[in-house]
Amino acid sequence: MKIVIIGNGKVGYKLAKQLSVENYDVVMIDNNEKKMRFAVDRLDIACVTGDGASADVQKQADVPHADLVIACTSADECNMLSCLIARRLGARHTIARVRNPVYYHQIGLLKEDLHLSMAVNPELIVADEISRLLLFPDASKIETFVKGRVELIEFPIIKDSQLVGMSLADMYNRFQIKILVCAVEHCDEVLIPDGDYVIREGDRLHIAASHREVELFFKVLGKHKDKIRKVIICGGGRVAYYLSVQLCSLGMQVKIIERDEARCEELCELLPKATIINGDATDHDLLIEEGVDEADAFVALTGMDEENIITALFAKSQGIDKIITKVNEDRRARMVEDFGIDSIVSAKTATADAILSYVRARKNSQASANIETMYQLVDEQVEALEFIIKSETRYTGIPLKDLSLKSNNLIACIARKHQIIIPGGDDYMQVGDSVIVVTMEKGIEDLEDILV
Repeated sequence: MKIVIIGNGKVGYKLAKQLSVENYDVVMIDNNEKKMRFAVDRLDIACVTGDGASADVQKQADVPHADLVIACTSADECNMLSCLIARRLGARHTIARVRNPVYYHQIGLLKEDLHLSMAVNPELIVADEISRLLLFPDASKIETFVKGRVELIEFPIIKDSQLVGMSLADMYNRFQIKILVCAVEHCDEVLIPDGDYVIREGDRLHIAASHREVELFFKVLGKHKDKIRKVIICGGGRVAYYLSVQLCSLGMQVKIIERDEARCEELCELLPKATIINGDATDHDLLIEEGVDEADAFVALTGMDEENIITALFAKSQGIDKIITKVNEDRRARMVEDFGIDSIVSAKTATADAILSYVRARKNSQASANIETMYQLVDEQVEALEFIIKSETRYTGIPLKDLSLKSNNLIACIARKHQIIIPGGDDYMQVGDSVIVVTMEKGIEDLEDILV
């Protein structure tokens, strides 16, 4: 499968890296010669230096024979124009990164005229993720499947937790709640556990269940936090805008601190229900003055990882329970987790996951089950994939206990019509089911890939 990526920024580079590892034929276009040399030296890809919106440059990159063109430069207009030209030249499918709210709100109209297969809005994806975390503050990370009906949450095991020393089998028997621990992270160790696994302090459990069952689980643990009402957001960029629209509609009190005066005036017009403060979010005196100690949640969304980390640590020192930090650099994200700030979001990762889901689905469109959603967990060591079974095959109608799965693979959940099934040995898969698989293998494209 031939893929052309236009734009060698954070998202473009991450996509090129992951797709080349999975043996796709990748060509990258960017007009920054220094960045292109860096990419060629480190990745198994071809590079063409030039303007991605130029038909001549696209021809050099062999766009006319491309299966997919992904335009992810920093300019929406360039991305949409590049995709239009790519389709005119003969590319089969195109994906554009579109971030501007004005464009994205009318993307339904634009998609048809631009012949876009998919439009990705990184800031909106991240805002949705943060909104879920604020609605469900017990979790440090939440991914959703089956249009939000199934959740995969990350849950840290703290000191004195009643789960410490308990095996997973004992936990399931004791609480009688329909959940499944799909993956466990402990220090640098990651595994897909069986019922004999004994929970330890410091573990991070990745749990699959319906929203109702997860809520019930936390209530039984006695860890259910109060609902979040007051939120302070540092940084007034696009993520902050999309997030504030959602939170204000839910009745939360939102306060945004933004240093650019012109942007503050814009936000005042766009968000009449939010309070907009013109100031520097790294100024601790300002945060105290604006009532940081009274907030239920603190969200750091400036354009700089370092500023987000500093303000998040200060918020933690003020006793705020729920802190969410936007960190795009993977190495910094790992460091922040060591500081005890466990809810970290990344626009780069969210965008890459959305596009990779599409790529895998296109590559294996003739398979018995299509990939609908994909997330990478635990530093990209684990993948969670949602398949929709579209035809009868050797594994449909067979009890799971009679199917042999390869090691490090787990069928975590089956969604059938209005039913959410945490599967046991007697359960089976059938046509039309959404099946969630958790795997430590890379490049899984079909349910057949996890069977012996």
